[in-house]
Amino acid sequence: MIPSPARRFFARHARRAREPAVRLARPLVEALVTGVPDPARPRSRRLTLRVPRTLGLLPFRTIDLVLLGDLVLTFILFGGGLSYLQTEAAAAHSPLDQEGLMFAALAFSLPLALRDRWPLAAWRSAFLLVPLGTVVSRQFLDEVPYTAAASIMYVLVVYAVAVRCERHITVGVWIVSFLGAWMIHPNSTALVVGAVSVTVLFGYNVRARRLAAGLLAQEERRSERALAAQAALEERARIARELHDVVAHHMSVIAIQAEAVPLQAAGDARRLEEGLKEIRALSLSAMTEMRRVLGVLREGEGHADTAPQPGLGRLEELVDTARSTGLNVTLKLIGDLIGLPTAVSLSAYRIAQESLSNAMRHAPGSAVSLKVARYGAELHVQVTNSPGYRSPEEPGHMGHGLIGMRERVSMLGGKLRVGPTGTGFAVTAILPITEDA
Repeated sequence: MIPSPARRFFARHARRAREPAVRLARPLVEALVTGVPDPARPRSRRLTLRVPRTLGLLPFRTIDLVLLGDLVLTFILFGGGLSYLQTEAAAAHSPLDQEGLMFAALAFSLPLALRDRWPLAAWRSAFLLVPLGTVVSRQFLDEVPYTAAASIMYVLVVYAVAVRCERHITVGVWIVSFLGAWMIHPNSTALVVGAVSVTVLFGYNVRARRLAAGLLAQEERRSERALAAQAALEERARIARELHDVVAHHMSVIAIQAEAVPLQAAGDARRLEEGLKEIRALSLSAMTEMRRVLGVLREGEGHADTAPQPGLGRLEELVDTARSTGLNVTLKLIGDLIGLPTAVSLSAYRIAQESLSNAMRHAPGSAVSLKVARYGAELHVQVTNSPGYRSPEEPGHMGHGLIGMRERVSMLGGKLRVGPTGTGFAVTAILPITEDA
């Protein structure tokens, strides 16, 4: 019986001896049996073609130009390979029948049709079919049993594997290709291995670059989302400060009214009741504004601007400022715009202000139409600008102003439409006017 220390020694060395075999077996098994390629990348629009409506009876609506190219190349390789085999067989006076030559031509070309959708299946079929095809071709091809069609087909399917499969699977494909070339025709092994090696290295480099580009795109998207979230938080903080000032104004008025009403009433019950009703209306308005503030994040320092907040009454001043920068602004007011809720008037003013600022930056010298209209319980703000006739300013971080508009409109439960119109740009905001606004 072997002592325990000796048994452990032999077991440890047996495991070490098995490790290289396991490392070698994994890529071979995955290449031949269990491995799967990466999902196909979304095809660029330039590589797809829409089917004309006149051909609407076809079962597909788009044509994949890459797949179509593979099918066309497969047909060309089959036709050219068959012609070459027939010529060589006739020159060698080989008694092979036409069916055998067609089988060899198919074996040397057919796997190419699978490489775009199923790259590993294409290579596995090529690994099986090429040796069967050489059984036919080597009877009259003395030096090298492979045709040019077989070489082109095999290089392309190996490239597809290197681009779409993990590194260890690609290594397994390279090893199996080496062993297969050595068994089929040892004298051409160096040529086959050289071509396969160059193809594998090129495909792996393309795969590495695509993966790096994908990771970079993901990081850019994360960065853009982070910037958008930061811009939204900053805009919410600014909105909160503005609404805080509105609420503070209401509370100040209520305090003054509460002190002045009893003095003005001087014992008159009717005048006292009217004053209390006014105080109640102001209180309800302040509570409404306070509810809008709830949930809106503010800066921790609590610093707030104390300047009076603008509204639609200052639109003329805003338009004059825009005209001084070279914009040709036309202002049109429709409906009764007096007595609007403070939050609605403030948001409408800020949307108009941001839209004019965007026109100044991105379409300097353009003609701008600013329309503010009240239709029943809705306030419509529409700003449309034409293309500028001067070069726009160098763009910086774009999109934060639009984020602010959406925050304001969303807070009031309204709708916002932003986008190109003709050769210009349009911003349309619909703000609801309710009793509690």
